[in-house]
Amino acid sequence: MNKASSSGPAIDRGTAAALMEPLTDLVVRAGAAILAVNRSVMRIDGKADGSPVTEADLAADRIIGAGLARLIPEVPALSEERAHLAKPPFEGSFFLIDPLDGTKEFVAGRAEFTVNLALVVNGTPLLGIIGAPALGLVWRGLVGRGAERLTMDERAVRVAEPIHTRLIPPRGAPWIVAVSRSHGDPRTEAFIEKRPHAVRQMLGSAVKFGRVAEGVADIYPRLAPTSEWDVAAGYAVVTAAGGKITDMQGADLQFGRGRQGLTGEQGFIVPEFIAWGDPAAAR
Repeated sequence: MNKASSSGPAIDRGTAAALMEPLTDLVVRAGAAILAVNRSVMRIDGKADGSPVTEADLAADRIIGAGLARLIPEVPALSEERAHLAKPPFEGSFFLIDPLDGTKEFVAGRAEFTVNLALVVNGTPLLGIIGAPALGLVWRGLVGRGAERLTMDERAVRVAEPIHTRLIPPRGAPWIVAVSRSHGDPRTEAFIEKRPHAVRQMLGSAVKFGRVAEGVADIYPRLAPTSEWDVAAGYAVVTAAGGKITDMQGADLQFGRGRQGLTGEQGFIVPEFIAWGDPAAAR
């Protein structure tokens, strides 16, 4: 399995494109491992921050970690489940992984949990894959090359279709806002209230990014701290689909650089972000 490192070789867009299929295979395999876990009897442990971790998280992490080590061992991999081994900053290229995003949704028996895998180059996600195994969906994108949604049937046959974000709603029309079912906060609620006729779409995990990327939702704001592995894959998918992700001031996000968390330690924190379907709305 890849050891966390602070430096990896620069990966260009052509190389990233060649990696898309084998990386998608890893995400699909990790999703299958998650689905194979019996939620009614699985072990659930607590992390230092109070969030849950299950045997499904760890099984998915093992598959992705081992797969990346075979596929492209020179590129370091930073996973949520091994973040305690890593210290920022990360330079060049690295993989950023959330083996099971939406563990609370998974434990609760809901279908909105994902496997998130991103390739970050010089602080910006270039490639992103979001697998939603219980929904039979994968959203993936390569910035500059477009995005698509894969639909899988029970035989794992994949049907791909291009996806694109949609334009800002016309004056008087409602904004469809993707919001978290588990992580509300006052700043995000205040921001949503300023959108004209906002209609909230309650969703779990990185599914929210997928819905923005495919033009089902207009915007996904999260104005409270979260972790980089929750955001990086969605950043790449939404951007590749024609959208934009910024902070409240309209500035781009940076990944792998390190930021002081609530405990005072340097960590991989995104203080806030807004995923805009229409980049013009972010101005």
